[in-house]
Amino acid sequence: MHLDAATILLQWATGGLVFLWITTRGRLVSLGYGWLLRGVFGFIGIGAVAAELRAKHHGGGHAVFLVGAGGLIACAAVAGVVSVARRRAGVGAGRDARERSRARVAAMAGRAEEPTGASEDASGTDESVGREFPPVLDLLAPAFGAAGLVGAAAFTGGSLWLAAARLLVGAAFLGAVTDAMLLGHWYLTQPGLPRDPLKEMVSWTAVIWPAEVLVMLLPPGMIGVLAGSRSDGYGGLLGWMWVVCALLTIGLIGATWLALRERFYSAVMAATGLIYLAILTAFGTDLVARALLAP
Repeated sequence: MHLDAATILLQWATGGLVFLWITTRGRLVSLGYGWLLRGVFGFIGIGAVAAELRAKHHGGGHAVFLVGAGGLIACAAVAGVVSVARRRAGVGAGRDARERSRARVAAMAGRAEEPTGASEDASGTDESVGREFPPVLDLLAPAFGAAGLVGAAAFTGGSLWLAAARLLVGAAFLGAVTDAMLLGHWYLTQPGLPRDPLKEMVSWTAVIWPAEVLVMLLPPGMIGVLAGSRSDGYGGLLGWMWVVCALLTIGLIGATWLALRERFYSAVMAATGLIYLAILTAFGTDLVARALLAP
């Protein structure tokens, strides 16, 4: 069995940054969450470049991989700098939610709401603190990362289109479940955050799961391992371990969704714990198959 560390790291970084944009575009989660994820996945991208240089692949796919990974690192850094520079503006939807909450409290207390004293332009941006961070910047890094993964398909072996599909779907799968876990922990620093962003991450993981399983089953794939026509070296044990990981992942995601339906705040922490387990099984779903199907 063989696993290419460079492609795994670039998958992880690309998927994580895609779903960072899905979260930041709603302008509910505070800017610090973006700083955290850009830093984490940016360093994972650096690891991908280091692993690729050590692997000493050759050809056009190798060059495309390095350009894509380098672009991901650079774009994540630029987005982080812009976000820090515009930190005083905060996030618009989160600010509006706080204003509505303040108004409700004032109404229940029977007093007039105190004016904030901030002037806003037609787009709702507070002019006294400048423009908000544009979430579209968070799309540039994963776009480069996806291009790098397509280049990697040239040296991962097998059918080019199937290798590319497995790399891209795997990136989305690992990114969604990882971001769900990190976002669940972010509720400790932003306790008033609505559950909608976390529910969205859980939903995306559930939606991507069938695609992840399908691309790994497509021949030559895990169907051959399960049928015994392709040996895993352990009498079929690893093939069935893959099946268990896949089923446990979707089961844990379903349990997470049910936990988030509970009204108590502790339900968010329970859901985060379930996602912790789902990360282990999700990586098993992707990496066990990648190892068994590697040339």
